Amino acid sequence: MNILYIYAHQEPASFNAALKTTALETLKNTGHDIKVSDLYAMKFKPVLDASDFLQRKKTDILSLFPEQINASKTGTFVSDIMEEMEKVKWADLLIFQFPIYFTGMPAIMKGWIDRVFAAGFAFDPITQGVYDKGLLKGKKVMITITTGADESLYSKGGAHGDINELLKYITHCIFEYTGLEVLPSYIMFAANSQSRETGKQRLERYREILQNL
Repeated sequence: MNILYIYAHQEPASFNAALKTTALETLKNTGHDIKVSDLYAMKFKPVLDASDFLQRKKTDILSLFPEQINASKTGTFVSDIMEEMEKVKWADLLIFQFPIYFTGMPAIMKGWIDRVFAAGFAFDPITQGVYDKGLLKGKKVMITITTGADESLYSKGGAHGDINELLKYITHCIFEYTGLEVLPSYIMFAANSQSRETGKQRLERYREILQNL
């Protein structure tokens, strides 16, 4: 299987980095082909703006969906977007790994989605090519996340609310919207305060999950 691993964490010595290393080693040893988008290492530009388009449909006003659709048809996105789109086309499975920031993903990863999951490429707002007609239909996606807060805070009745409900804006409103089949998430709570033994157990559990994809 072709797997694109999209990763967002700044620190190479972090637990998140150990998760990524475990994932890449496991997937390679299991016989999958892997490509990696390490967003901070790439210094990926997270801002969707007029500079994303080499050839504008309208130059007097920036209307993003028409410009994205035009660039999808003509192949006139800037090179960093085109390169990421080629990875998505190649992939059978996308794995997004990130720490939770304010109950969501880091800005750099949201920016990757804003720019790469463009209208005309990942969905078609004109012909209602969304959800079961999303343009990424046939591919699968999984998210691997860590939180700083304890699981009790992310449970029903907890201060933050049920994490699975909070993540629906990602799993449903982004991934399923573009036609992706969503696999179960791997969520690790209180990663900042976990013991070394807990960290080892979580790495081993991640290895098992990926071996059984």
